Amino acid sequence: MAATPITTFTPYYTKENIKWVWVTAIANKAAVTRAEINAGTDITEIVNEWDGWTVSTGFVDVPNPNRRFTPKIPGGIEAADSSLTTYLNKAGIDARQLLPELEEGFMLRMDAQDVAGRLMDVFPSTVASHSKTFEMDGSPMVVIQFAITDEPATDVVIPA
Repeated sequence: MAATPITTFTPYYTKENIKWVWVTAIANKAAVTRAEINAGTDITEIVNEWDGWTVSTGFVDVPNPNRRFTPKIPGGIEAADSSLTTYLNKAGIDARQLLPELEEGFMLRMDAQDVAGRLMDVFPSTVASHSKTFEMDGSPMVVIQFAITDEPATDVVIPA
């Protein structure tokens, strides 16, 4: 008997679908409520690019003196160093005010829009720093670095 094929899926373009929402308070990162999301701020429109926002697992060797092969087991979990690059506003009202240094909260990365039943990742975070960048022929930006302070909740269902 053959393996069951994966069900039909619809790939999508990240730029038109991803959402970034900053929330200052969440009671349970694995079960975010609609009220908590609505109390946050959608910053998607000012995000130029992002770096990090991934979770990885290290591995631990488990050698056996009676075997040449060394198996591994899952080890520690860590989040990558993470940042968002956002546009500066000429009037000075931009992400720097929403995300001041040392502000604690949660960055929600919604994979495919803010639609009930779809998935998001919840990153408990502290804003670590702001670094402004200026180019002669470009819009000025600020790179906002985040310290991921606790294990992120991944594939959390977006509530109705």
